[in-house]
Amino acid sequence: MKAFVFPGQGAQFPGMAKDLYDNYQVAKNLLDEADRILGFNITDIMFGGTDENLRATKVTQPAVFLHSYVEFMCKTQGTPEMVAGHSLGEFTALAAAGTLSFADALTLVSLRAQAMQRCCEAVPGSMAAVINLSAETIEDICRDINDNAGLGVLIAANYNSDKQTVISGTAEAVAEACVRMKTAGARRALPLQVSGAFHSPLMEPARAELAEAIDRIQFHIPVCPVYQNVTAMASTEPTVIKENLLKQLTSPVRWAQSVRNMEADGATEFIECGPGTVLEGLILKSVANPSALSIHHIG
Repeated sequence: MKAFVFPGQGAQFPGMAKDLYDNYQVAKNLLDEADRILGFNITDIMFGGTDENLRATKVTQPAVFLHSYVEFMCKTQGTPEMVAGHSLGEFTALAAAGTLSFADALTLVSLRAQAMQRCCEAVPGSMAAVINLSAETIEDICRDINDNAGLGVLIAANYNSDKQTVISGTAEAVAEACVRMKTAGARRALPLQVSGAFHSPLMEPARAELAEAIDRIQFHIPVCPVYQNVTAMASTEPTVIKENLLKQLTSPVRWAQSVRNMEADGATEFIECGPGTVLEGLILKSVANPSALSIHHIG
């Protein structure tokens, strides 16, 4: 079975989707429509902008969504059998599975990005990637800092692979955790260049804002199971999908668990659609027997 997976924020690069726009009429139609939906020419920034231009909040998330979805539409055939997306990529997965229309998915992604930025400005936070330390040890350290250090919120926010977990919370709590994680044996505990504490309770204002927008959108039954970040399990019921999508903003991304569940449920081929190859690397580190699977990028 083929599992299509879609990346999240951070995969963007200057010139993204330009080759698709130039070579596929479907891509041109979708990207021109995106400019109209968003009310500004995001394609000008995607095709000719700098790294700094692409880091602007209202650009980054829609740009990654657009590249990924357009690539999926141009370079795949038939109905997907499984889909999943990392963080922002879950919206792309839902569009690919037919749960959300292209226009509705892009609208929600744009609103999500802006709500997250407002939340970051109001409630500053930080994140850090912890390498080569067990999830259980990371969770224990986060719990102790939460309960006893008086430094604010801290959680394990992205379970990317068995060797990489991202923590998220207040800047003070993350800094303290990095020191403790290295002492506990982590090979690295590296602060990330992000503007806030994504996938933590500090994103609650953004979740509440997105909830109002999601209530106005129709969610359809997907054409295939969608493995959602919050549960790492397959979802097909629109009401459940909507609830999990909202919880995602303030809850951990269980990516490694999602990949293993797709493998257990019969995935024999993982195909990454979108800019970069980050997910390909994470999948190789997450599945039980990578040599038995086909894992590649479609671009």
